[in-house]
Amino acid sequence: MKSVVIYDSLYGNTAQVAGAIAGVLGTRGEVSLLKAGEATLDHLTGVELLVVGSTTQKFMPTAGLAKFLNTIPKNGLKGINVAAFDTRFTQAEINKSPPMPFFVRLFGFAAGRIAKSLRAKGGELVALPEGFFVRGMEGPLLEGELERAAGWAGKLFA
Repeated sequence: MKSVVIYDSLYGNTAQVAGAIAGVLGTRGEVSLLKAGEATLDHLTGVELLVVGSTTQKFMPTAGLAKFLNTIPKNGLKGINVAAFDTRFTQAEINKSPPMPFFVRLFGFAAGRIAKSLRAKGGELVALPEGFFVRGMEGPLLEGELERAAGWAGKLFA
């Protein structure tokens, strides 16, 4: 199976999660791990599974990842299984700022938006969008999140 993991990371946390996911996918076949700014449409040729992730910034993926997603033509992911992930605050952290829970309910996180974009481009979603938790704005990842990312990646083959 040929897989590609494309991500954008501001503080290195999302890159770590992407690496953990790619590590698991690599046990099942060829895998490429690419930062969004390095990824091109040519990297999608012959891909069976595309996993895309981003830091959540203002409830959305980073501008760099959004730019890459916008280069994919309509139906450009037809026949490709897709999955989306992000890094985000925990619910406890969100609850510390009174207006934040309202905005999260209204706008969600990056993974949901990424998944919606991948499906709009013809991709077949194989897992619900997933979020991995960081402590504070710059991280680090919470303990156990890399293991949780590896477990999630293993389910993408089911």
